[in-house]
Amino acid sequence: MAKHLHELIVFSEEFSLINSPAFYDCVVHLICTEGTGSFRYNDKVFSLSKNDIAVISRPRLVTEILADEHFRCEYIAAPDKFLHNLLPANNYAIQGCVSLFDNPIIKVSEPDAENFLTDLCNIRNRIDNTDHHFYKELMGSLLQTMVYDLFDFHAKTNDNILTTDRVGYITAQFFSLIEAGRPKTQREVSHYAKELHVTPKYLSDTIKRVTGHSISSHINTAASSIIIEYLKDNRLSITQIADEMNFTSVSYFSRYCTKHIGMSPAQFRLAGAKS
Repeated sequence: MAKHLHELIVFSEEFSLINSPAFYDCVVHLICTEGTGSFRYNDKVFSLSKNDIAVISRPRLVTEILADEHFRCEYIAAPDKFLHNLLPANNYAIQGCVSLFDNPIIKVSEPDAENFLTDLCNIRNRIDNTDHHFYKELMGSLLQTMVYDLFDFHAKTNDNILTTDRVGYITAQFFSLIEAGRPKTQREVSHYAKELHVTPKYLSDTIKRVTGHSISSHINTAASSIIIEYLKDNRLSITQIADEMNFTSVSYFSRYCTKHIGMSPAQFRLAGAKS
C-alpha cells in the first residue's frame, strides 16, 4: 500500500538510525548541534561537530555510525523523488548534488546553522497538518526553502562548482544511468558515451572535472554495490551472479571482485558466514 506524504517525511534526533531501511528512498538532512560523531559513507569516513550539516542522498551506503556521549543532532528525512522536483531551477543543483555525494558535509557559520535549524523546525511543526487543503504544496514550499538554504551554504565554500549547461546536462544524464542500475551489465565508458552521444574522452573529462573522480570509479563503485547485494543472497551461485551481470567468465568476475571489493566472491561469502 502506498504511503501518504506525511508518513514519508520524518523528523528525528536519533543519529544511529540515519541508515534505517525506512530512509532508503529518502535524503537525510542533518545538523550536529553538540558533541562529535562520524559515519562511513561511500567508502569514506566523515566527521561531524557542532554546526556541521550532512546531506546524505543514499542512506543505504551509511555504515559505522559513531558518536560521543555529548553528541546531539536533528534531521529531516524526505522522499528523494519529491525533493527532486523542488531543486533550484539552475545548473548548480546538478553539480551540487554530485559534489555532496562525494562529500556530504557542509561546514556552516553560526547564523547559517540557526537558519537551518529554523528550516527544520518549520517542517517538523507542519508535518502533521494533514488537514491542510494544500498539504503537499505546503510541505513542498517548506522543504524547498531548506533546499535553497543548503545550496546557498554549499555554494559559499564551492565557488567553482558551477559549469556550463551542457556539462550539467551530461553529468545529470550519466548519473541517471548509474542510478538506473546500468552498471549491472555495462561497465565500459564507451557504452555511456554512446548513450549520451558524446565521445568517451569528452565524457571522461567532464565527469572527472565535475566530481574530481574518474568515470570508471563511479561505474565500478555502483557495480560493486550490486555485486555485494547479490553475494549476500546465498540462493544465487557465483556462476549465476557472473552470468546475470554479464561477465564473460567466472574467473574474470572473481578478478573484478578482488580488485573492486577487496576479496573474491568466495572469500566474501566465507567472511559473511563467519560474521
